[in-house]
Amino acid sequence: MIKRISGPDAESPKSIQVTWVLAFVAWIFFVLIMLCVGVTLLGVPAQAVELMKWERIPLQVPLNVGQERIVFVDKNVRVGFPPALNDKLRVQSSGGAVYLDASAPFPVTRLQLQNKENGEIILLDVSAAAGKNLREPVQVVYEGEVSSASASNKTHVSGSDGGTAQTSDANIDTASARRPPAKLNAPLPVVLTRYAAQSLYGPLRTVEPVPGITTIALKLPTRITTLYPSEPVTVSPLAGWSLNDFCVIALQVRNLSAAKVILDPRLLQGQFVAATFQHRWLGNAGTPEDTTVLYLVTQGRPDGAFVSEPATFTDASHKTPRTRK
Repeated sequence: MIKRISGPDAESPKSIQVTWVLAFVAWIFFVLIMLCVGVTLLGVPAQAVELMKWERIPLQVPLNVGQERIVFVDKNVRVGFPPALNDKLRVQSSGGAVYLDASAPFPVTRLQLQNKENGEIILLDVSAAAGKNLREPVQVVYEGEVSSASASNKTHVSGSDGGTAQTSDANIDTASARRPPAKLNAPLPVVLTRYAAQSLYGPLRTVEPVPGITTIALKLPTRITTLYPSEPVTVSPLAGWSLNDFCVIALQVRNLSAAKVILDPRLLQGQFVAATFQHRWLGNAGTPEDTTVLYLVTQGRPDGAFVSEPATFTDASHKTPRTRK
């Protein structure tokens, strides 16, 4: 038996109709809000990256005053720029990215990015002007890295002539595997010595790139007394590089006497493949000519190529270190 409900608890058809109308209006309002949000999001531009291919032609990088722009080189580089930009451009390099922030307008000026591992130089022509448009970060790519994948698993690589070469991923891997190793234009000791001398004495643009060369940490004493004991000089390590199981070490040699010192690599003590002085002689102590650089080439780690330093012990009665004879 069905009992009919009447009274205030019963819902009339009119109240049900009102409820449905309110629900429909709320749904329409929600849809409108979502459409507005979608349009707003579509109007916000996504952060793009401008690709620039390095083909030994300076890359044009315009800047806006007061707006930092990032150049991703994906290499550990040091940046060289002319003194005229000291108060106009702030440059920072970290983790393969170069951060450029111009504080004043300036015309096109060349920056040099030198790869710390092999000395390769990338040139940027930067300029700064007033502007409000957002400058995208720059991604530097190398040797056919400007590519776009298609659905057929093919790759379209932008060439230097503006054309497009089509190749498959397998062909790219095969070409990389067949690529011969870089050849040196001189004997390895000569290449290492030349690279070290250019790195220490020459500007960045004069450093000849050497594929595969890397910097090394020197585990040597701050003063090496056993290398050149026949002359009154001090020897201190400066830097080192390695390539194909050979190393070159740059050492500072300074005259301590009041007389001129003629440098003779035959008097050096140790096991070295090659030894070269930057200069043939040292001037009197205290003169600009009293210091030079010595380049030593070793096979393997340089630590074992030097004669061990004399051991020292402490006299318990006087508390002073003495050399063991």
